Amino acid sequence: MRKQIHFTARFCLCASLLLGLPGCAAPALALLEIGAGTGASAGVSHTLNGITYKTFTASAEDIHQATRRALTAMGIPIDADTTDAQLRKITAHANDRDITIEIEEVTPKTSRLRVVAAENYIFKDSATASEIIVQASQAFDDMQAARPKSRARIAKSPTN
Repeated sequence: MRKQIHFTARFCLCASLLLGLPGCAAPALALLEIGAGTGASAGVSHTLNGITYKTFTASAEDIHQATRRALTAMGIPIDADTTDAQLRKITAHANDRDITIEIEEVTPKTSRLRVVAAENYIFKDSATASEIIVQASQAFDDMQAARPKSRARIAKSPTN
């Protein structure tokens, strides 16, 4: 009887230790993301529950336009596009993915783009969400490059 109690105690201890192991993945994933961020995807952040986001130094309207251009370029049809005081929301779909995009005005010159691509309402597709952000970032850069540059006035000194 005593052996069985000892075995049960060891089993419960091992089981409780094993249940805590999935939590160890979070620091490893964070280190992996830091090492993996290169090129255009640098600055794109991910949460463990599949939400992908990036903050831009740009107005919410500029990021909204860039995101719509990115979705069009990717061939992702837009289902709805709504706006309230500080949040713009775009819903779209691609095959079996429901895409929700939120553009939050942090300040008049700073915006946060948040993308969730859900597969069958259960699984999150962070690769697609990341690509949407990368393409929106590229579209924003293209928009900035297309804008006319303001010329600095150079004061002319009088010549004798």
